This record gives sequence, C-alpha cells and structure tokens, in this order.
Amino acid sequence: MPTDFFNLITRLHHGLIVSCQAPVDSPLHEPIVIAAMAQAAVNNGSVGVRIDTPNHISAVRARVKVPIIGLWKQVTVGSDVYITPQFHHAAAVAKAGADIIAIDATTRNRPGDELVVNIIARIHHELGKPVMADVDTIEAAKVAVDAGADIVGTTLCGYTNATRHLCVPDWELLTQMVEQLDIPAICEGGISSPQMARQALDLGAYSVVVGTAITGIDSQVKAYKSVMNNQAIALSNLK
Repeated sequence: MPTDFFNLITRLHHGLIVSCQAPVDSPLHEPIVIAAMAQAAVNNGSVGVRIDTPNHISAVRARVKVPIIGLWKQVTVGSDVYITPQFHHAAAVAKAGADIIAIDATTRNRPGDELVVNIIARIHHELGKPVMADVDTIEAAKVAVDAGADIVGTTLCGYTNATRHLCVPDWELLTQMVEQLDIPAICEGGISSPQMARQALDLGAYSVVVGTAITGIDSQVKAYKSVMNNQAIALSNLK
C-alpha cells in the first residue's frame, strides 16, 4: 500500500465514521443539509464521513477536513450492483473531492461487464485514490483483497440475495474478515447503538460506520411511528 494511502487510512483507525445520507424524496436530500450533518458529526468527534453523490461530496468537502469516503448510488437495468457501479462513477466521486472511493465489490455482475479488479486498478492508477470494497460475504471480501482493495467493509451483508436472511450487523462475518484478511476491516450496517459500535471494535473492526442511527431522521421517525401506532391499536382492541 502506498504511503499516502496508508497515512490517510490510519486517520480512521478505531474511530467513528458517520454516513450522512438521506432518501432522494426527503427534504434532507439537499447538499447544504448533508454538509451540515457532516460538519456536526465532525465537530463532535467523527474521524470521517461517508457521502453519496458528487454534489453532496462537493458540499461536504467545503466544510470538513476529515477523510471523505465517497460513493455514487446508481440503479442500472440488468444489474443489482448500485454502489459506484462503474469507473466513470468513481471518477466523478473523486473529482468531487472524495479521499477514498467506495465500490460494490460483491461477486455480482456489474453494468457494462466491468470487473472489480479493473475498476480498482484504474481508481489507483488514474485517480490516485484508495478503495473501500463494500462486500456481503467473506468470499467476496477475499476476492476484493486479491483485486487490490485497500479497505473492506461489511456494508452489503443483508442486502444481497445470498445474505438477505442474515441479521446485521453480522458479527461472524466481521470476525472472519478480521482474522482472515490482511487489510483493515470496517464494520458497517446495522450498528444502532454506541454499545454495538464498541462491540465491533472489540471484535477487531478497524473503524465503524454508523448511518441511520445518527442521521436517518426519515427512517427513525417511521420506526417510532410504526411501533407507537401498533401499540395504540393493541390498546384499542383491549377496550
């Protein structure tokens, strides 16, 4: 790993990375709002942020100095891969100011039949950026390491056909990654409390990404409303 990549990734060690994202139909899905979320996270100790779309990355870059893990979610007909699926998406993310490029590194077919190994190589050599491989299984993680990934994350566990039956965070997957890989393993997905983040570190996670539990106002309010409505219905039925 090049020295500049190593120094950058070291800044994330044992820290909290906050994923500042919002649904496209939410009023929070505005660059200025995402940037404010990111700055608030950094002001309170986040060592990095994970940001989707070039516009949001540019807005965040203007407000924070911590490493930005950048991605671009794109839905493509004929492929289930949607996190920075092709190299041109990675190039746009890098141009917007991301320090690390996150890509879907599952073994699923990619749009345009691009290969993970080729995308990682181009990100390294043409963009000069390290790569975070978002995976779903230990097998995909090993393939990503062989392809040259600099960091691997549990991000997509629970979101692919092979893992939809699993509960997240998948502590077994994290443990396998820590024990079997020789690059940093980041725990991402399903972390809903400080205690769970601590558990991830105790299991050997290099750092922890938390999104919905911190910045997911839309989904959090829906969850509260659903539980409260169900309770109200139950109480009504008892009368």
